Amino acid sequence: MSSFCREVITLQLGHYSNFVGTHWWNLQDASLSYDPESPPAEVQSDVVFREGQTLGGHVTYTPRLIAMDLKGSLRTLRQEGSLYDADKDASAVTWEGSLMMHKESPSAKNSFLEDLDKLDNGEILAEADFSSDSQPQHSGAVGVDTVNSRLARVQQGYRLESSVKVWSDFLRIHLHPRTVSVIHQYNHDGEADRLEAFGQGECLLQGALLEELEDRLHFFVEECDYLQGFQLLCDLADGFAGLGSKLTEMLQDSYGGRGILTWGLAPVSHPHSTPVKDLFHLLNCTLGTLHMSNHSSMFCPLTLRGGLGRRPGPPPEFPLLSYDPSLWYHSSSVLALALDALTAPYRLRNNSAPMWQLADTLAVSGRKVVAAYGAVPFPMMHGSSLPDALSACSDALPWKPLSACPEAADGRCYGRWATLKGFEGQKLISCPSAGIKPPTPLHSLHSGEEVLAAYIRSFSPSAPLALQLVSTPSKLTPPFPQIFSPWLGAQGFLQQQPPPPGSRAPPLSSVPIMASFQTGPTLENWLSDLHRAASTFDIRRVAPSFLSQGLEMADYQEALEQLRLLARCYRDDSSWRSSSEEDDDD
Repeated sequence: MSSFCREVITLQLGHYSNFVGTHWWNLQDASLSYDPESPPAEVQSDVVFREGQTLGGHVTYTPRLIAMDLKGSLRTLRQEGSLYDADKDASAVTWEGSLMMHKESPSAKNSFLEDLDKLDNGEILAEADFSSDSQPQHSGAVGVDTVNSRLARVQQGYRLESSVKVWSDFLRIHLHPRTVSVIHQYNHDGEADRLEAFGQGECLLQGALLEELEDRLHFFVEECDYLQGFQLLCDLADGFAGLGSKLTEMLQDSYGGRGILTWGLAPVSHPHSTPVKDLFHLLNCTLGTLHMSNHSSMFCPLTLRGGLGRRPGPPPEFPLLSYDPSLWYHSSSVLALALDALTAPYRLRNNSAPMWQLADTLAVSGRKVVAAYGAVPFPMMHGSSLPDALSACSDALPWKPLSACPEAADGRCYGRWATLKGFEGQKLISCPSAGIKPPTPLHSLHSGEEVLAAYIRSFSPSAPLALQLVSTPSKLTPPFPQIFSPWLGAQGFLQQQPPPPGSRAPPLSSVPIMASFQTGPTLENWLSDLHRAASTFDIRRVAPSFLSQGLEMADYQEALEQLRLLARCYRDDSSWRSSSEEDDDD
């Protein structure tokens, strides 16, 4: 792969974060190339993957990742993975007395995991699983390219909506033995020993768990030559918010010169929720947002909820998606696609924008909380041009809120960073014939960057804007859910007409995405709403158990005050100043 890159270490804290992370890693795995003859990829995989070697001498590429979850959350996944299995011999037992072994029945695997096992073992999948144009294969070791191509042929057959219970049920990559960390003090299932409160998570990062985490971090950090920073995906609505707050503080103290980009993840709904649990979710979101943003270079909430309060609005509707927001398997896939575009700037091989540049551009004057927006997928007609696609969205920007923060109606913002990913094979400019008047000003511009910048500035003329265009699309491989409109072709571009009634639409192999970070006055309303929701009740009377988990009342009150002050950082005083200046002139 590449001889030079700025590495990133990823940390995933909590079950929903691991759902989003699993989809995201599956997307990255689909873009990996092991062919030494192929040209270098536009997105540099070495930034987030590491090269290793198995005991048998086989080269591996595994995520530079630490994933933390609770007891009972792995199901069929072995915590230590299988790449470096030493095949321990049972004869090593030296006890000479009677021995009775109790073996727990393993969890049943879904059809996708069963096929992965077959391919890992060099087996041939049944011909019935493949389309008619499948090519014969010989037995033996199966390379990653073969796994990708053969699984793609059975993509239409995977419908995992009813079988996905945990994130490992759709994980398609191997993990390093130092990746998965299980917190045994708390259970994933059941009502007892749940990690529900912010204070519980704060108290976790000490003793053996702290030592284990530091050991895992040192392992990945020490093999990096040019570490640019950490990307942290953290559940925002449960006790992992407290753990993430302590972890970002530790990273800031130990690696202060590196970037720390933190994503606060929240599902649309939680199973078996109650009014008390909803209250805990609100409090965890409030405290997690404040503390993780304090210790991060930049903090971005990422959710399809209509709000983080107890009475959120409806989830956003994406015109070209048909997804079930209540299914974690679906909602996490949408966020992972957006995350693929949002993280692309610091993963590019050429003209990349390191984490520090991204944060320095957006997190100005103490405004470390930013909002995300995404067009998933970006609506572009096959065979058309970028000016054509953007002109069709002249009334409103094509993206939807991904941080429960609606866009300002008047377009006001302090800064925006937009990324268009996946226009491969399409025209970025119009190239009108000589003597023919361009249908719109966008059609007269001479580069894709000029076209996209002019379009966005038509909504926010005075806001600072940074943007990047990435040709490579987000590549979809099994078992990504089939949630896309039948109007989309195999590459994710709009077709002139959908498939005939009764025929099956071809599975998508890739999709274009447009996503944006934004900071502006709307975040004052977002943070103020969060502060107001957490301040309207007496926590000592309504949720005394929340304070009994290690959080002091004085610390809680101080956090609310800090949140109020943080919201004021986003206040737009320009209208007040202009009116004051007019009064002075009078």
